[in-house]
Amino acid sequence: MNKISIFLSVMLLGVIFSSCVKDDEYSTPDISITEPNIPQEQITTFKAIKSLYEQAVNGGNSTVVIDDETDLYIEGYVVSSDKSGNFFEELIIQNKTDGSSSDTDPRLGFKVDINVSSLSDTYQFGQKVYVKMDGLTIGETSGVITIGKGDAVQVEQIQPAEYKDIIIRSNDIATITPKISAIADLTENDENTLIQLENMQLNRFELGATYASESFDEFDGLRLLESCNSGVQMIMQTSTFSDFKTLIVPQGQGHVTGIFSRDFRDDFNVLVVNSSADVNFDNVTRCDPMELTCGLAATVGSGNILYEDFEPQKNNKPIEVDGWTNYMETGTEAWEGYSSTSSNASLGRSARFQASSSGDLSNIGWLITPVINLDAQDGETLRFKTSNSLADSSYMEVLYSLDWDGAEANITSATWGVLSAAYVVKDSDSFSAWFNSGNVDLSCITGNIHIAFKFTGSGQDTFDGIYELDEISIDYVE
Repeated sequence: MNKISIFLSVMLLGVIFSSCVKDDEYSTPDISITEPNIPQEQITTFKAIKSLYEQAVNGGNSTVVIDDETDLYIEGYVVSSDKSGNFFEELIIQNKTDGSSSDTDPRLGFKVDINVSSLSDTYQFGQKVYVKMDGLTIGETSGVITIGKGDAVQVEQIQPAEYKDIIIRSNDIATITPKISAIADLTENDENTLIQLENMQLNRFELGATYASESFDEFDGLRLLESCNSGVQMIMQTSTFSDFKTLIVPQGQGHVTGIFSRDFRDDFNVLVVNSSADVNFDNVTRCDPMELTCGLAATVGSGNILYEDFEPQKNNKPIEVDGWTNYMETGTEAWEGYSSTSSNASLGRSARFQASSSGDLSNIGWLITPVINLDAQDGETLRFKTSNSLADSSYMEVLYSLDWDGAEANITSATWGVLSAAYVVKDSDSFSAWFNSGNVDLSCITGNIHIAFKFTGSGQDTFDGIYELDEISIDYVE
């Protein structure tokens, strides 16, 4: 700022005395960035800083404060930009320019909390920076590791008078190559880093939605993206203060690039883009599944074909009900009995799928009803209730098949479609509530049908949600 003031003063004097000073008698001051000269021995790694924080947490503390006389720096690259308004008073920096990583030198990122807006005017995307760690606090805000000021309890913002002395710019503007990854392969190490998801699309039920200007968008727009390769889903989070909030999210498929993060309350994973240009859904061919579209029925019939509330099941033991199939497609976990009176209470005893702590790279579990003959009566409908505990990007689907023969070996080769009218609890729903599916109409199809409740997740912290299911009822009009 001092150099800019000097420059303006010189220019003003030049105007005042222009009649008596020749053009070649003065020159414009040099306002370029002076390359910082930081000794290599004072630069530590992101891994070392993260380890300090983890040690503090394991010791019962919520933050760690770096000694203010350490002369310690970290070196990283800016991968966020607030130019489009989707980031506010924060910088996201990562330690590598590309997606490479190793056990000894993992690719890591931090959020730097700064009480200054328009940071992109000072720190460009890809700019190499040095963060002077002396006296700074490392903790967690909204579920991701954050650097700022503060104390042993919480992280606070770095203030305007000091941030340029703490986050020191280099002249080096690097090309940043995002890590290309499947959603299910992302881990906590990928938080605060730039990632790219391939073959993605907006969920079909949100087609036509803007990024963040719908009537129900308060602080952020939360739009559900899904992989055409695996069906795995992730929420794209966009600020209602962004300058692209009123744009329609592209309705084709393609790739999207953004910062892998957590939502404000640390309930689920999100992807935060720097601008709408990072969403490249240019392929007009979508990958929507086959779905049953009978809609919702106005009334529930008085006859009942099937009712299951799981009351006879044993806690933490696989569900065993005559005629039902409890199938582990991948992993070591199955649908199990569950009973709890906690804040996320069960409905007496319920069915639950819990991927957390499984240690599995993938958990896919099916709970399938006995065969139902839809030709034996009229006006069939389906009802059930679902709840979840921090779904963490895992998800549950309600599927149907008209050609599965009942053999476990043929489950994945059978034709399965989605009962699209059925409501299943979402990542962004309330933690403790149970949600009704609605009265799903089945009367527009004939023949034999199986209905499946399918969980997809894993034992990884970013994908290890828990879903509960109860009070499944198939009714008909007598």
